[in-house]
Formats: sequence, C-alpha cells, structure tokens
Amino acid sequence: MNTSSNNMALTGEPPKALNTHQKLATLLGMSGLGILVLSLFNIDFPNKAMWLTISLAAISIGVIWFSWASYSHKHKGIKNDGVWFKSISSFGIWGWLSGIALTGFYIVLYFYPQYLGLVKEGDNQGVIALFDPLSKLLSGNPASQWFVYGTLYTVAILVFGVKFIWKYRHNTYEKIRTISVMFFQTSFAFLIPEIMARLNGDLPYYDLKNVWPLNYYNFEKYRINAFIDAGDIGLAMLIFGILSIFVITPILTYKFGKRWYCSWVCGCGGLAETAGDPFRHLSDKRLFAWNVERWVIHSVVVFVTLMTTAVVYSYLGNDSSKYWLTKTTFLIGVATILTAVFAWVMLYKREELQKDAKYGAIGYFAIIATLIGFHFFSGDGNIFLFKAETLRKTYAFLIGAVFSGVIGVGLYPIFGNRVWCRFGCPMAAILGFQQRLFSKFRITTNGGQCISCGNCSTYCEQGIDVRAYAQKGENIVRSSCVGCGICSAVCPRGVLKLENGPLKGRINSNDVLLGNDVDLMDLVNKK
Repeated sequence: MNTSSNNMALTGEPPKALNTHQKLATLLGMSGLGILVLSLFNIDFPNKAMWLTISLAAISIGVIWFSWASYSHKHKGIKNDGVWFKSISSFGIWGWLSGIALTGFYIVLYFYPQYLGLVKEGDNQGVIALFDPLSKLLSGNPASQWFVYGTLYTVAILVFGVKFIWKYRHNTYEKIRTISVMFFQTSFAFLIPEIMARLNGDLPYYDLKNVWPLNYYNFEKYRINAFIDAGDIGLAMLIFGILSIFVITPILTYKFGKRWYCSWVCGCGGLAETAGDPFRHLSDKRLFAWNVERWVIHSVVVFVTLMTTAVVYSYLGNDSSKYWLTKTTFLIGVATILTAVFAWVMLYKREELQKDAKYGAIGYFAIIATLIGFHFFSGDGNIFLFKAETLRKTYAFLIGAVFSGVIGVGLYPIFGNRVWCRFGCPMAAILGFQQRLFSKFRITTNGGQCISCGNCSTYCEQGIDVRAYAQKGENIVRSSCVGCGICSAVCPRGVLKLENGPLKGRINSNDVLLGNDVDLMDLVNKK
C-alpha cells in the first residue's frame, strides 16, 4: 500500500482532531449555549438569575478553557497556522452554516424580537425573560432584546478577548489594545448607561463612547428634549456629544490616527478583533473590492450627513424673533462648515488625497445641492416628499440594522471580520479622512528586511496589500487602516512598525528605484 504523502507544504498540516481539553471545553460551552436555546422554546426556568449565571459562566469558561488548550503549549509568535484548512474559516460548510445561523439571529433580533420572548405589555417570556433579573439589577427595568444583545455582545468581547490575548501574547501592543476594548465595552457601553438609567429615569440611554455619525439618533427632537429635561447632567452629555464631533475626535485622530477609536474603543471593532479574529484573512484583497469600498462608504457618509441635517431641520422653526437657531440659519451653518473643510482640502491637501479628491468633490456638491433643495422644496416635518422620520427610519433599517448587524457581523465567516468597518461605517470613513490628511500616524516599513512572505497582506482585515508597501520600503498611510497592528504582529522579520511621527515626509517618503520610475541622474543632481 502506498503511504507516501503528496503534501509539499513546509508548514505541515493542522491537527486532525481536537485534544481532550478542547473537547471538554466545547462540551461545557455548548451546554451553556443550550440553556439559552431551551429558553427560546419557553422552557420555564424557576430561578432565572441562577440559570442565567450558569449559562453565561459555562459559555465563558468553555471559551477560555478552549483558548488555553489551543495556545498554552505553543511558543510565542505567529499562530494563524491552519486557517485555510479549517472548514469554518475557509468558506467550508461550517463557515456557511455559522454565517447563516448568525445572520438568522440578527434578523430575529432586529425585526422579530417577539420570537425571543419580548412582550410589550406584560411579563417577558423566553430568552429575554431569562435576562430580566440582570436588567432589573442594573437599570431597574425589564430586559429588552437590546439588553440581551448588549449582554451577549459584552460577554463575547470579554471571553474572546482572553482568547485573543493568549494567541498574540508575544505582542504587547495587541494585549494592551485588547484590554482597552474589553474595558470600554464593559464600562462605557454596557454598565454605565444602565446604571445612569437607574439613577435618572429621564435621561436617554447613551453609549458614551459612541460619536456622531454612529449615534445619528442623538439629535432627534425627542432626545434633545430629554437631554434638556434631565437637567445639568443631560445638558452636559449633549454638549459632550457635540464636542466629541468637532474637538475631541480630530485631536485624538491627529495624535494617534483612527486606531484610537477603531481598535481601542469601538465596540464594533472590539467584536471584530476578538470574536472575528479567526476570519480576518477572508477580507477581499482585490482592486475591485477597494473600488467598491470607496464608493459605498463615501455614499454612506453623504447619506448620514443629509439624514441628520434633515431630521434637525424638520423640527426647527422659521421665526428668528423666537428662535436663535432657525431652519435657514442651520442650513447656512452646515453649508459653511462643509465649504470650509472642502476648500481647505482642495487648496492644501489635494496631493495627499490624489484620486480620492474627486470622490470628495462629488460628495460635497451632492450635499450642497441637497441642502439648497431642503430650503426651497421642504415644508414642516417634510423633506421634499418624505417625512423626516421616514428618512431616519430608512437609514436605521438599511445602515444601522441590515448593514452593521445582519451583514457586518452575521457574515463574519463569509466576508471577513471588518465588513461593516470597511464598507459601511461612516465614523470609520470620517476618521479615515482625518487620518489621511493630518494625522501623525503611519506604519513604517523596512524594505530591505522584507522576504515577501505575504503574512501582512493575508491577515490585513481591511484588505490592504501591505506587502506591496513593505517591498518598496514605503510608509503605509491609508484611510481604511484601523491600526490594529496585526500586520506587524505576524511579520517574521520585524519589517513593520506602528509610529506617530512628524507630518513631513509621512506620505511617499521614499524614492522607489524601480525601472524607469525614477531618473537616477535627476535624483543625484537634486541632492
């Protein structure tokens, strides 16, 4: 019998089966998940607090135990071996089934919460009722589908964050930023808003780490009134939200790049980095995907800008003797800010944007033309032929629910872990615009040490061809780069380094001597 192996891979093959510890950890985790599944079918658990604790503890311990069994016996270093051999992370049957299951969960969560047990008038049932004790402990209110989601979301970031730290324990940067997203999700996004709701029932639920345009709903009339009615604390939170847009965000992006938010604070990025880490190599690296990314994400920014403007415009008055901020004044203010930004970019930063300048120009003129239309063709509560609330609900459905949830997270196993961040997140687009133009952040490269192994490009979750920059020794300054640092973590030669340095020479800092790209005599004469 022929026993020869036809496998010529120098890296060998991944393990054929789980070890004993991994099997036991999987059994424990699935038992905890089984309690949640049973509650979906209205199985009445007599002591809901106890059973919820058992369920979440079993899931958490199972994941952490599995992580320990997977990585504790391995040396520090690159541990992405075998990802293209595993069904769940290589477009196999388990990957598709996982994607379908996650997508189904999001569809039910967003559009059919009654199947999870949500009861508008009366006691909750099913899985939502299981979370009632925890919700009442924190906020004093019964659980909603969003509380259930927030709890599971936070647990996922925490336990898979431990897994991520085990996996990349050789890299201090990865450990620190993972601890950061675990902290911000647990405190700022989960615990603090719930406790604040308990202390002040009139105060709107406010995820303190969310900045416009992610919290586009923050400027709706009912929320503005609620902030004002809540007294000084409500007014302070409203002012904080405005300062976050125009002051805090630009300063932090200037100093650290968009990574301060996308990789250190953001919950979406936190889930993508922790639970979504096994799928980062699935991001589309083709030029076609890059072109789609630029058109789609800039369109989302235009959409959310117009939608937010329309919602605010719809509830402002026209009488300048009664209101200091009228409809006309507001539109002029928005147009002035956008024109100032556009003029500055076109005059001083056009070279940095290069071809992307045309996308900015198209977006700018589209917004200005629409603002003029608002002024001449809109009435009370209407924007053109539509209700302002209809526009908000349309955005919330298409972008806030379908894109960020159903597609962005549900299809991790199919499109990679940063689909929402790369193609749909308007916050990422605005921070990327700032990063490209005036941030001190860049990834420096040492082309002389690059061996073209391709690890950096393979594991770039944003689809950037990092190797192409590394081979040329050119700084990486891309709007889409979230500064996760994985390209540097998986580089076997230390070619890549995340830095905050002077703006001079940040973009195209090196002359690349390839073929006829550079006239050598001209270069010598200049120097």
